[in-house]
Amino acid sequence: MQLSEIQSLAQTIRANVSKVIVGKEDVIDKLLIALIASGHILLEDVPGTGKTLLAKAVAKSLNCSFKRIQFTPDLLPSDLSGINYFNQKLSEFEFRPGPLFTNILLADEINRATPRTQSSLLECMEERQISIDGETRGLEQPFLVIATQNPVENQGTFPLPEAQLDRFLFKVRMGYPTTEEGLDIMKRFKDANPLEAIVIVAGTDEIIAAQRHYSQVTVSDELLRYMLQIVEKTRYHSEVATGVSPRGSQALLKAVQVQALLQGRDFATPDDVKAMAGPVLAHRIMVKGSFRSRHLAAESIVDSILQEVTVPAESELVKQE
Repeated sequence: MQLSEIQSLAQTIRANVSKVIVGKEDVIDKLLIALIASGHILLEDVPGTGKTLLAKAVAKSLNCSFKRIQFTPDLLPSDLSGINYFNQKLSEFEFRPGPLFTNILLADEINRATPRTQSSLLECMEERQISIDGETRGLEQPFLVIATQNPVENQGTFPLPEAQLDRFLFKVRMGYPTTEEGLDIMKRFKDANPLEAIVIVAGTDEIIAAQRHYSQVTVSDELLRYMLQIVEKTRYHSEVATGVSPRGSQALLKAVQVQALLQGRDFATPDDVKAMAGPVLAHRIMVKGSFRSRHLAAESIVDSILQEVTVPAESELVKQE
């Protein structure tokens, strides 16, 4: 698959999803980047901001299977993965797949499930396979987890540990719409649900092909050093208890490459790094201090590091042939 074809694919999906989701182009782009880069995304915002609608619109645009799970404290790992049950008619065990066997999974309010259930999901996100009763089963491809959590109601929740947050490529917020966007939303949904009018614009085969070829985007050695300097700064910052791991630097590279594609280029620039640094790195940083203020503090730290690290000169970013 040519890079130009991936660019066109992303633009087509973005335009189609924007028929339903108003004024959230940046969030749509983050979701597309996560999908193409084989990552996952954590949406943190209050209920009613369009998280479920966004996931459904993307799934319908790609003709992907879609499932939603409401996470609760009594949810068990087997409720996600499925079980082997005894079929009395056939006198043998059969496998009943759980909701993890899908292309796009919406894990709603993931922080309401127990750590045991959370870890079973996050393991599948990384390995993209499930072992049940000694038998390993591969998950469908592509496989994207869109997890949500409500930052306001923390009573009775189980916050995701930093080591598990590291499994997500992005952590982003939907945010409230502006007045004009809110008016547009009311007009669109006044007579009918625009989601019903969404048409299929691509298939899973095209997404899988894009996942295999996006790495062709050129990233110069100087830009790699620039990204590494940013990551290393998080490890020795006075306000940081634990900085970004090598997995985080690899995630940043993947996001930067796909971001360049979405901007219509086959090479990455420092602007791509600046755009991706916050969403990719902030949730991977363990900040000293109270839990509630950690993520906002982490975002501020990443912003300050971007100000400190010297940006490579344009002459050093020679496109590699």
